[in-house]
Amino acid sequence: MTDRDFMRRAIALAARGEGSVNPNPMVGAVIVKDGKIIGEGWHKKYGGLHAEREAIASLREPAAGATIYVTLEPCCHYGKQPPCTLAIIEQGISRVVIGSRDPNPKVAGGGVKMLREHGITVEEDFMREECDALNPVFFHYITTGTPYVRMKYAMTADGKIATKTGASKWISGEASRALVHRWRGACMGIMAGIGTVLADDPMLNCRAEGGRDPVRIICDTNLRIPGSSQICRTAGECKTILVCGFPWLPEGKLEKADLPETGLCLEQAERSSRILLFMGHGITVCNLPDPAGKGVDLKKLMKALGSEGIDSVLLEGGGTLNESALRAGIVQEVDVFVAPKIFGGKARSPVEGEGVSLPDEAAGLIMLSVERVGEDLLIRYGFKESGNVYGDH
Repeated sequence: MTDRDFMRRAIALAARGEGSVNPNPMVGAVIVKDGKIIGEGWHKKYGGLHAEREAIASLREPAAGATIYVTLEPCCHYGKQPPCTLAIIEQGISRVVIGSRDPNPKVAGGGVKMLREHGITVEEDFMREECDALNPVFFHYITTGTPYVRMKYAMTADGKIATKTGASKWISGEASRALVHRWRGACMGIMAGIGTVLADDPMLNCRAEGGRDPVRIICDTNLRIPGSSQICRTAGECKTILVCGFPWLPEGKLEKADLPETGLCLEQAERSSRILLFMGHGITVCNLPDPAGKGVDLKKLMKALGSEGIDSVLLEGGGTLNESALRAGIVQEVDVFVAPKIFGGKARSPVEGEGVSLPDEAAGLIMLSVERVGEDLLIRYGFKESGNVYGDH
């Protein structure tokens, strides 16, 4: 076996941590001596042992003189676990092969430096592209403090997300829907707009076997969500955040003390009463009005979610929220399921709103991958280096 074979094994191990390690990165490690694997491991859950220490714990013989292949630079600071660099040094491992560089300011080259200072041979950037592909969420979150947002939608071959009557179940096939539930389990948050809630009454939970329910984030400027909706009725089972946009209330997460008892008009009093009702059901209500008075300030929302440790959001909004998210520049990835169907007519678009006036105002995308999922086509896009700019620029 070659260095590439051992790193491929580390990558495969790292991927097993999907949905369990957030907001930490997925990491795998393989320890090799005399051409054979003597230990391996991966970061299994947040707060648990890191991949290097998992691999060391599995050793079948002493690791002195061995090589460790690790998909991400070993940490050199104390967090929920002690530094992995110390464990590598203590084991007498003589060579470390690293895939990705760690952009975390607490590490960022410090791990490599410590290993080399102890006479260990370190090779960096080995199969870096493949290793980097494991952790776009972590890299974005650790450098910006805001969630990595994946915009997902399913459309017909003629670009429709519903029929002329508004019916949308189901556009994509069963295999595609099962994959989306896996994505829900991998992301810490899922976001939708009030239009989607009113039209479909979704649960927005994860129905993949062993999956974790994401935090549900509903953008609802005027709090129109019905108390009878599945979102409200299951708030005790699944953490739910309602995001509204009232200029007459304090900005941020609302507490009972933030709601004025006097001086309110009838409409404000009704809104205040609904907020108290939602709070009573265990729902978090966050007030982030857009300065232009057009709804919710999505940029501030991303900062608020990031401060709560939410590193990733699956955006399953309708065309209105998708358009707002693109204009706000909060989207990092666009995942499109194209179904082999044609609806025709003037049915809804995946991105509504006013649209752009000129072709060069479009959001510039880069195709990352194309694959077949059942009968559907899944196209994954990122954004060009100029940024995820949409609209008049």
